[in-house]
Amino acid sequence: MPSTPVVLVDSPAPHVARLLINRPDKRNAIDYDVRQSLIGSLGEIFANPDNRSIVFGGAQGVFSAGGDLPTMLGLVESQARERMRHIHSLCRLVANTGLPVVTAIEGIGAGAAVGLALLGDYIVVGYGSRILFPFMKLGLTPDWGTLHTLPRRVGLPAARRILTQTQPVDGPEALRIGLADALVADDEVMDVSIAKAVELSKLPLGTFAKMKQRLNNAAPLDVELAREEDDQVACLLGPEFIEGYAAFKEKRSADFMAPRPECD
Repeated sequence: MPSTPVVLVDSPAPHVARLLINRPDKRNAIDYDVRQSLIGSLGEIFANPDNRSIVFGGAQGVFSAGGDLPTMLGLVESQARERMRHIHSLCRLVANTGLPVVTAIEGIGAGAAVGLALLGDYIVVGYGSRILFPFMKLGLTPDWGTLHTLPRRVGLPAARRILTQTQPVDGPEALRIGLADALVADDEVMDVSIAKAVELSKLPLGTFAKMKQRLNNAAPLDVELAREEDDQVACLLGPEFIEGYAAFKEKRSADFMAPRPECD
């Protein structure tokens, strides 16, 4: 009899792929098998041109309790490095995809899982959501790119305070400081996340991918202006701008649902 998959993949709406961490007995803690399943599933999602946005979540109304701590014990240096490199392979996939990524933080989101969410583009929380960064309590440095992504979301002082005080951040506070993008009733977190993914799937994805890549990789002004020139020239000559301008002239909504990507 086949074992239960640790990541469930489905399509809850047209052009939306959803990945749910599925270890409810471990509060959806992330171990090697979860990471590897996410890596494999994302590869399949990227390869399907019908997919235009992604939703991350957890099974049974809990996002994730973070890294699976028992699997981190007793490592030698080579094993610890191999673990981090595996994590970073997943981080790069999420951060570098040109598809919009929405994360539904239902219930608890902790450590590694929050790092995963911060690599995406939009985070939805509920009033009862609890976001935790337990690294300092554990004698660990924040990982999953958190020291890069968190300050860019909430600012350096707030990031330092959150990481050193190690107190849970509730849903309203997460929205107030910019850690989350939407605050909704607890039973609406997933539905709102899917609806947002549908909305984002209608963006011009070639252009979106260029914007996302530059936002994720800050550069000095002169370097940024050179990148801007290259990107904008490509877009000015591409079909997404042609459609956008036609929609502007015709006073209608633009339809960017042609096969992706377009503005390369």
